[in-house]
Amino acid sequence: MEYIELVLVPILIGVLEAIKRAGFNSKFIPILSIVLGILIGVFYSGFDIREGAILGVYIGLSAVGLYSGSKAVVQGVKQKKKIE
Repeated sequence: MEYIELVLVPILIGVLEAIKRAGFNSKFIPILSIVLGILIGVFYSGFDIREGAILGVYIGLSAVGLYSGSKAVVQGVKQKKKIE
């Protein structure tokens, strides 16, 4: 994986957050992440469907994992502040 491909993950997270704040149901974010990741991967790979789909699934799963992981950390920090 090249460095530019790593930049696509936080970009996708930003897009997902914007979509969520626009009113999209958040329980469908993981599915949307994979679909958008595949679209980004196909576009990035020069419309090579096979390579783009593999790259897109990787980007989508990475984005949703990072998204949910950071969400859990923020919730944990908020709970800790309430306890103190």
